[in-house]
Amino acid sequence: INGTVSSLLELGTGFHSEFTGRANIYLSGQVQGFTRREIESKIDVIVDFAELGEYIDQPVRTYSSGMIMRLGFSVATAIDPEVLIIDEILAVGDLYFQKKCVDRIFDFRKRGKSILFCSHSLYDVRQVCDEVIWIQDGRIRMAGLPQDVTLAYANYARSLEARPETIAGGETQAGGEDLPVIEQVRLLVED
Repeated sequence: INGTVSSLLELGTGFHSEFTGRANIYLSGQVQGFTRREIESKIDVIVDFAELGEYIDQPVRTYSSGMIMRLGFSVATAIDPEVLIIDEILAVGDLYFQKKCVDRIFDFRKRGKSILFCSHSLYDVRQVCDEVIWIQDGRIRMAGLPQDVTLAYANYARSLEARPETIAGGETQAGGEDLPVIEQVRLLVED
């Protein structure tokens, strides 16, 4: 990879829980190799995008997972990397902020940046990706256009739901563990 890489792999990765959101912006930027001056030039944009208000100066341990995601996404995308790696990050947060994130991702695409987007959300994959790879058991099952690969994956998932033996991955859920197993269920209705 030539150029900077930024990733959103797990919420709050690299954030110190006792530091404020603002202090974590500086910490994260310095870990990624930016000078204090470079971070200061971007801090207003980061704080504005995250929309955390006065919480930006509160310890991150007081943040909800959605607030941490807002801060993490804001920091990761404000450094303007050549490659942005995103793993399931759009699943958290309200619809308004999810749209802001998608808009920023589209802006990255327009500017010719590379995005590696990992998700089980077929809608998000279709919306964000130009090319898709379906990985199953560590191997490429299919590669191609988003609509083709997501349709094949959806059909595969539906076929699993139709076969009872696949519900527990083909295994008896309590197999070999001497745990109770529900073999039958009846619903009794009293008059």
